[in-house]
Amino acid sequence: MRVFVDCDPGIDDAVALAYLAARPDVEIAGVGAVFGNNAVEVTADNALRLLELYGRPDVPVAVGCARPLVQEPRLAPHVHGANGLGDVELPEPARKPVAESAPELLVRLARENPGELDVLAVGPLTNLAVAVGMEPKLPQLVRKLVVMGGAVSAPGNVGPHGEANIVNDPEAAETVFGAGFDLDLVALDVTMETVATPEWLAELALVSGEKAQRTSGFLDFYAGFYAGIYGVRQCAMHDPLAAAVLVDPRLITGSFEAPLRVETAGTLTRGMTVADRRPVPSADERRPVRVITSVADAEFLRLMLDALR
Repeated sequence: MRVFVDCDPGIDDAVALAYLAARPDVEIAGVGAVFGNNAVEVTADNALRLLELYGRPDVPVAVGCARPLVQEPRLAPHVHGANGLGDVELPEPARKPVAESAPELLVRLARENPGELDVLAVGPLTNLAVAVGMEPKLPQLVRKLVVMGGAVSAPGNVGPHGEANIVNDPEAAETVFGAGFDLDLVALDVTMETVATPEWLAELALVSGEKAQRTSGFLDFYAGFYAGIYGVRQCAMHDPLAAAVLVDPRLITGSFEAPLRVETAGTLTRGMTVADRRPVPSADERRPVRVITSVADAEFLRLMLDALR
C-alpha cells in the first residue's frame, strides 16, 4: 500500500513512522509536516531525521502549515521535549525538504495515483484542509484517510472535551470531517486504552540496535510526562495505533459510524468532536466517519515491538 503521512513529529509521530517504515508492504509516498508538537520547521527537520533512522531516507518530506487557519498556534514542548523528540539528539539529516508545500505534495500524489493513496493524519488537520481547498475532489482521489484525533466519549487531553490535534485547528478539522473522505477516526476513546506499559517499555529498552534504542529514549521521556499526570511510568500510543489501524485493520475489534462535527464557537467546548449517534436519520447529510472504539491492543503492542527489533 502507498501511504502519505501528515504529521508533527513529536514522539508518538516518530513511533508511527517506525511502524510504517518497518513494513515491507508499505511504501511511504511522502511526508507532510505541520505545526503542532513543535514549530513546523522543527517537525519537518525531525521527519527527515526519523526517516533516516528508520531506514527510509529517500521519502520526500514537505513543509506544511506553520499555524492554524484562524487561531494562534499552541505547541507542546512540555510533552515532547524542546526538540520534539524527548531531547534525544539524532544526526543532522543529509537531505532538505522538497520545494513543494505539504498540501501541494499530497494533492499531486493523489492526482497521479487516483484511488491508490492512503493518508495517515496524526497532527493538526491544517495541511489537509488546505489540500481540500486546492483540490475539492481530494476525498474521491484518496482511498482511505485515518485520523488520530478527537475525544468522542472520552475526556479531552487539553480541556474537558478537547483533544490536542483537533483543538489546535478546529476549523481545519471541521473542514476535513465534512469533506467526504472514507475516514476512520482513532480518538482518545481508544488510544488512552492502548498503553505502552512499564513492562513493554522495559522490554523495548533491552532490544539492541540504534532504532530501538533511540525510540526507547523517545518513549522514556514521553512516559515521564504521563507519570507526572497519572503516577505510572507508561504512555498512550496515540499515533502508532492510528498507523497500525491503517495498515492492519484486522486489529479493530469495535467501532461505530456517525457523522462528525467539530465545535468551533463554544467558549468551553471549542474543539470538541461531536458524533451524531441518534438512531433516527437526521438532517445531517455528511458522510459518516467510522470511529474506532476498541482494538486488539496486545497484538498491536507485539507488532510494534517487532517493528523496532
